[in-house]
Amino acid sequence: MWSRKACILVLADTTMQISTEEFKEFRDFLQVTAGINLADNKQYLVSTRIRKILSENQMQTVGELTRAVKTPTNKRLRQAVVDAMTTNETFWFRDLYPFDYLRHQLLPEYAKQGRSDKIRIWSAACSSGQEPYSISMAVEEFIRDSIGHSHLPVDIVSTDLSSQVLEKAKQGLYDRLSIGRGLSSERLREFFTETSEGWQVKDSLRRRVTFLALNLLDPYRMLGRFDIVFCRNVLIYFSSELKQDILRRIHATMKPGACLFLGSSESLTGVAEHFEIIHCSPGVVYRALK
Repeated sequence: MWSRKACILVLADTTMQISTEEFKEFRDFLQVTAGINLADNKQYLVSTRIRKILSENQMQTVGELTRAVKTPTNKRLRQAVVDAMTTNETFWFRDLYPFDYLRHQLLPEYAKQGRSDKIRIWSAACSSGQEPYSISMAVEEFIRDSIGHSHLPVDIVSTDLSSQVLEKAKQGLYDRLSIGRGLSSERLREFFTETSEGWQVKDSLRRRVTFLALNLLDPYRMLGRFDIVFCRNVLIYFSSELKQDILRRIHATMKPGACLFLGSSESLTGVAEHFEIIHCSPGVVYRALK
């Protein structure tokens, strides 16, 4: 007879039981490994996303999978589970104002300074590449429309936890559905080449973008220092304590006066003393204090 503390889930045509304890262990693993918080009612989400992994590895229960991913030698399986449980919702030029502010305010500021060193931009949690390529398009448009700044040096470092989406981002190849999410027809014509497989980002954009695997719970020191950081729509998945820790460590990577863009529903609660708020109307940008 089923325990009252268990949930009935359907996996690969087989009804299985996931106990409250099994779900808690899996949730704790995801919290420690990726910082992702699962609510108490997310059993169905877990069953849906790991169904294929259980089948491929001939496992029957979530508990069996959790024990396996905790084994140090199972790095590939652990990464597959993290990839499956990571939300990768993204758009071109999401919310628009960060890219407009970059193009019309920040890049002109740096251009006037006559800097010889590269302007470094970090796109954290870049997913399948839409954000860093949108940043690169904004840079390209600024260079195109400016006189005397045709060689403005910009490096975009793009990181994500999921190795699966990073591979897609590196390819820079998008299908019709992906292209339709926020990309104008003008930018599609200018910055993409149509192929038999979809639309390919042009090399002029890809050359200034580097993709790296990075868990936001891990150290950032190897990334260096940045002039601009985009960390948008990812902090909402972390606990309050982790958000504050991540923001403090992001601040440590920023040069004095560097700018941080967060998602529209995210804020600096708990670390506001490290930043000055600049109102963009709409939206805000946070300038790093020393």
